Amino acid sequence: MKINWGTGIVLSFVAFIAFILYFVVRMSTDDRANHDLVTDDYYKQELAYQKEIDASNSAAKMNAQLKIEKTGEGLRISFPEKFDYKKIEGTVSLYRPSNKHLDIDFPLSLSNTHLLIPDNSLVGGRWDIAIKWSYEGNTFLHKEKLTY
Repeated sequence: MKINWGTGIVLSFVAFIAFILYFVVRMSTDDRANHDLVTDDYYKQELAYQKEIDASNSAAKMNAQLKIEKTGEGLRISFPEKFDYKKIEGTVSLYRPSNKHLDIDFPLSLSNTHLLIPDNSLVGGRWDIAIKWSYEGNTFLHKEKLTY
């Protein structure tokens, strides 16, 4: 059987389409190619974004900046000493962009002007940390990207 140029073009198109379909099916069913949103309630959080902007601005106005540093024991978050640590409440969110199963959310419970996140609860790599805290009716937000 002799293959002319028209049959060759058709066979090339069929082979190319089969190649593309193979990779589409493979990538959509493979667990390594996980295409989740950043968070499950992404759109709900987007609607509350103005509150985050206001909380960040309020932290800047009141000079309520937090200091985050890596120590031998873990990650140390220092709150301003001008605030009474007993009146500080809030949450700490550690977000891991590469794996949502490593995300951690926990409430603030301070026994000093700083909070220590133990070294064994963090895996090396990039983390996005968001600390939402309030003091005497004022709401503050601190966001930072760090490599641990």
